[in-house]
Amino acid sequence: MALEHAILVSLLEKPGSGYELARRFERSIGYFWTATHQQIYRVLKRMENDGWVDAHDVPQHGRPDKKEYSVADLGRAALSSWLNDPIEPDSVRHDLAVKIRGAAFDDPTALIREVERHRQAHRDRLAHYLAGEERDFTGPEAKAAVPDAPLDAETELQHVVLRGGIAYERMMIGWLDDVLATLARFGTTDR
Repeated sequence: MALEHAILVSLLEKPGSGYELARRFERSIGYFWTATHQQIYRVLKRMENDGWVDAHDVPQHGRPDKKEYSVADLGRAALSSWLNDPIEPDSVRHDLAVKIRGAAFDDPTALIREVERHRQAHRDRLAHYLAGEERDFTGPEAKAAVPDAPLDAETELQHVVLRGGIAYERMMIGWLDDVLATLARFGTTDR
């Protein structure tokens, strides 16, 4: 996937400035696609030059005007084309897994602290995802906002992506617990 496609999806969900897009990438889109502020601004400029997005100045009181972007017809067509093209399944590239394999040639227990750090990061991310799910989809406030109304495709698809993130984090925590149990069975060796 190109950053352009992630930006198009975000702008179709809600038009915004480059700064607002960068914030969305930090909060939600960043769960599955990361980009720096500089990358976002550079790609937005190229997309504007290519006619994929429209930009207009929005006056702000006491601050410089901001540029708000929205998806143009060419951008919609580009996204539609990309959505209909097949993509290859992701292949796993996992540095920690290589370290775990390599630990057989050193002191396996030396990796315990690193694996615990990764497990905590996944636990923190899982907690963040679960809080977002409750806030936006399953909690009383989310249900009260749209009582008994059928969910639209945008909401349903946002939720299914979040559920995928939740399942992934749970899988990673389970695997890291297994790694820790395996590492704990080894004592320090003299190699």
